[in-house]
Amino acid sequence: MTAIEFNTRILNEKPPLKSFALSLTRNTNDALDLLQDTYLKALNYRSKFQDNTNLRAWLFTIMKNTFINNYRKNAKTKLLISKGDEVALNRAFKQNSYDHSESRLNAKEIIQHIEKLDDDYKVPFTRYYTGFKYEEIAKQMSLPLGTVKSRIFIARKILMQELNHLRN
Repeated sequence: MTAIEFNTRILNEKPPLKSFALSLTRNTNDALDLLQDTYLKALNYRSKFQDNTNLRAWLFTIMKNTFINNYRKNAKTKLLISKGDEVALNRAFKQNSYDHSESRLNAKEIIQHIEKLDDDYKVPFTRYYTGFKYEEIAKQMSLPLGTVKSRIFIARKILMQELNHLRN
């Protein structure tokens, strides 16, 4: 099969591929991106396609595998600290403090000290404080459970030393 024949055949499969992409992503823009990634991989791996086999099934397999790989990649590379976590941390401090100006100042100072921590300690500590479990943090950060627990302990210790004046 020539390159032109191959390209024509894969373009003819666009409607069912687009429908399948929409069923996987449930978002038009993501579906179009997935369709584009599928076409790109099909063109790159054209030499692996065997003539007289089911092209549609081959393309669907590429799309399904691309979707799964992208999903896994996105799950691993999500931002560890986002503005949402910072908002949740601020909200938690507000809920746990008395509603007077001194407490609000203390909460701001605590947050400033947390922000100054090295990311190795800040990320797991912030995640833990905002409700994530040790196991979830370890999985998200691709770290051993013991390392996560140790970093959270060290972050607490550092913060307790730096914020000792607030205890009195």
